[in-house]
Amino acid sequence: MLDFIQSGGIFMWPLIACSVLTLAIILERFWTLRATRITPKGMLNNILIMLKEDKLNREVIRELQTNTGLGSIFAAGLLNSKYGRQIMKENIEEAASHVVHELERFMNPLGTIAAIAPLIGLLGTVVGMIKVFSVLMSQGAGDAALLAGGISEALLTTASGLAIAIPALIFHRFFARRIDALVVTMEQQSAKLIDVIHSDRDIGFSGGKL
Repeated sequence: MLDFIQSGGIFMWPLIACSVLTLAIILERFWTLRATRITPKGMLNNILIMLKEDKLNREVIRELQTNTGLGSIFAAGLLNSKYGRQIMKENIEEAASHVVHELERFMNPLGTIAAIAPLIGLLGTVVGMIKVFSVLMSQGAGDAALLAGGISEALLTTASGLAIAIPALIFHRFFARRIDALVVTMEQQSAKLIDVIHSDRDIGFSGGKL
């Protein structure tokens, strides 16, 4: 492994750093962007049941705030539900913007790595080829070892840059799609909560503990 790095030259070190960072981000995003953590099934139904049974007090809502992405959105809406549909909706949207921002954490670095890794590899290629031509100009084509070293550096950095960029790009698209799906689910669940609470209040539901 060390020989491989040394053969690639100095540009292998930033590529190694990019590969380690890419792996760390991918693992962190897989752990964080779980649907069971962000939009657990049954949360809305449980809230509506507690609401109808008059068990949804501020302590339960504060627990929701520290629970999941969807929970914090529900909590923001429930705490302001008594001020009317529009105020409740605005607070849900504000809480949702914070949740989405958290969901998109590390996505920019992952996209940046996908963009710059091939460029670093290309830079290594250019430098390696410059070394090759320098050897040719100074010593001719007789020193095969020096020529091979320059060509090796050129090819290894390009291959390494692409090997890092391709999975980084794939997982960037994959996580972006997962975030979109989670956001749609949160929007649908929040809209249902607003409709249920305010339609119930129109027919006399009080929800007095909120």
